[in-house]
Amino acid sequence: MTAPSTYGLSTQARNLQWLLTDLVEEVPGVNSVAVVSSDGLLLLSSDPGGAAAGAAAAPGEGPARTKGPRGASADLATIVSGLGSLTTGAAELMEGGAVKQTMVAMEYGSVFVMAISDGSLLGVHATPDCDMSVVAYHMALFVGRAGHVLTPEVRSELRQSMEKTP
Repeated sequence: MTAPSTYGLSTQARNLQWLLTDLVEEVPGVNSVAVVSSDGLLLLSSDPGGAAAGAAAAPGEGPARTKGPRGASADLATIVSGLGSLTTGAAELMEGGAVKQTMVAMEYGSVFVMAISDGSLLGVHATPDCDMSVVAYHMALFVGRAGHVLTPEVRSELRQSMEKTP
């Protein structure tokens, strides 16, 4: 995993990056993670990079693909933001209250989206054989720990650090 440098970041921003890295490294089946602001901007990403696009897949693994979605962090952020917006609109139409979590199960993976208290979203791309309840549990832990730390100042700092990341 390649993470943005934490050099020069505040303690709160470094702690959020550490929590995100821990989620990817400690939860089986998690490929990549992104935190997106309420206006759709990428704040934090595990940026899986690594595997070359078009690499051959092992037998029975489905089509050849990278570990995360194409374009990794940018694509995952777009997917998370879009799913968040779509489900929020659906909840409003159905008078269902706030959306807490969205899960999309696909043939070759899963995407989870969970709301963070400030309107930001946590998104996870996982393998098709992941334990969904374990992924959801660890996402809830992240949200519980990150929600009060993700202040407007920290969001601004994280946006700036993502813009500097090549």
